[in-house]
Amino acid sequence: MGDEEVRVEASPAASAPSRPPQRRDSEVLQALAGKDRAGAAELLVQLHARAVGRVCMALLGSQSEAEDALQETLLAALNGLESFRNEGTLRAWLLSIARRCCARRLEARSRERELRRSLPAPPAGAMATGERLSMARRARQLLDEIRPTEREALVLRYAAELSFREVGQACGIDEATARKRVSRGLIRLRALLGEGKS
Repeated sequence: MGDEEVRVEASPAASAPSRPPQRRDSEVLQALAGKDRAGAAELLVQLHARAVGRVCMALLGSQSEAEDALQETLLAALNGLESFRNEGTLRAWLLSIARRCCARRLEARSRERELRRSLPAPPAGAMATGERLSMARRARQLLDEIRPTEREALVLRYAAELSFREVGQACGIDEATARKRVSRGLIRLRALLGEGKS
């Protein structure tokens, strides 16, 4: 992985390659079994970096943080590939690592926000005038308003284009629960959008 840089795509609508066949995932495991860590890393990046990057971007809302989270995820996956039990897809397993990585970053961000709130407010006039929010910022705010479990399920379903079964695998839940989380998340987003219009 070393010097390789993987650019995270900011837009989930960007043209993503069709899902890689599972047999390509077995090539990653074979490369690792053959002590070819560089080959395994290269295949991991080729097959899954784009999807992992989109999920990190959608969960974190920051290009630089998403790139860091992507690198952290890929390194953790490469170092822990021996623990992959082949019970689900490699992609779902990778996205479960990415989800945990992003959750840690969001938790740290939340602690930092709380710390800032506890500090005394700056004098009046010291704050810059607000700018109009871009659509991306609005989407980030809306996602921040829903439960983290529902936000993760939505991002995995729509940004990473996982099936409900794969969403369940990535989140450590069954498929029915994954469907419920996505459904509740969509209902909440629609309600928030409705509130914003009134």
